[in-house]
Amino acid sequence: MTREGVLRGFTGCSMDDMMTGAVLVWMYEQTGEARYAAACHRIREAFADYPRTREGGFLHNRTEYPGEMWVDGVFMGQMFYSRYGRAFDRPDCYDETGRQLELIFRYCHTHDGLLVHAYSEDGLASWAGEGGRSGCVWSEGLGWYALILTEALSIVPREHAAWEAARRQLALLLEGLAKVQDPKTGLWYQVVDEPDRPGNWCDVSGSAMFTYAFRYALDHKLAEGDGYEKAAARGYEGVLGRITADEKGLLDVHGACEGLCVQDSYEAYIHYPQKTNGQEAVCGCLWAATAMEYGTQERGRRDEGSDS
Repeated sequence: MTREGVLRGFTGCSMDDMMTGAVLVWMYEQTGEARYAAACHRIREAFADYPRTREGGFLHNRTEYPGEMWVDGVFMGQMFYSRYGRAFDRPDCYDETGRQLELIFRYCHTHDGLLVHAYSEDGLASWAGEGGRSGCVWSEGLGWYALILTEALSIVPREHAAWEAARRQLALLLEGLAKVQDPKTGLWYQVVDEPDRPGNWCDVSGSAMFTYAFRYALDHKLAEGDGYEKAAARGYEGVLGRITADEKGLLDVHGACEGLCVQDSYEAYIHYPQKTNGQEAVCGCLWAATAMEYGTQERGRRDEGSDS
């Protein structure tokens, strides 16, 4: 199969497209095959003219949502970018990862380490409020942000500034999340920082990702204490409580939406339709299960070895 075959359907028009490159980097690292290397280079090239904010943050899409940078988009872009830097010995990619993390924090941080869903550079989006920020801290979007922080900590060398940026942001995020975890279910709410607001409900997708982040931080001595141990354990208990077996013994994940864009209001987030086995929720639950059942130390050691 040629590079074109590997990249069939790739347009590079959005962060969603760039996300697929993370798998291709993994394929190259596993096989060393030139076709995967060529495909990775092609995706890297697509970033060269990709639109940014004036300060350099990657927008979510080339043509849609003008001027908008989303927290989940940072995961999509930097999952590829940081892995590409490791696989092809490109430390400049770590510079980019650090820049994207710093900018999304600057644009979207609201309080207690929590980030709202998105930023509109010129405040033109229908949902843009003060400072161009959207109005809600969306669980799943914040979950993707949590995961890219752990990815950066696994991949970027410790001596690089991007590693310290990820460490600092993860510490703030976990501190904030510990304050709003639901004491009854162990999960976090769809609008994370408003657990007592009418209509809000516990979202398994973001909750699973937060559970992974707590376990990762504990395993790698980036956080400590009974409070965080309990947060991880209760989070996983809550995640498992949203998974049921069907008549064939196959598992179904309940209590999450499947991919939503930035919404105009609190009501739009809490009334967005839920879907059994939403792909993002299944993904998050797999991350959480791997961390809680097997730990994250082995993955960290392997990634650290890849840096040397």
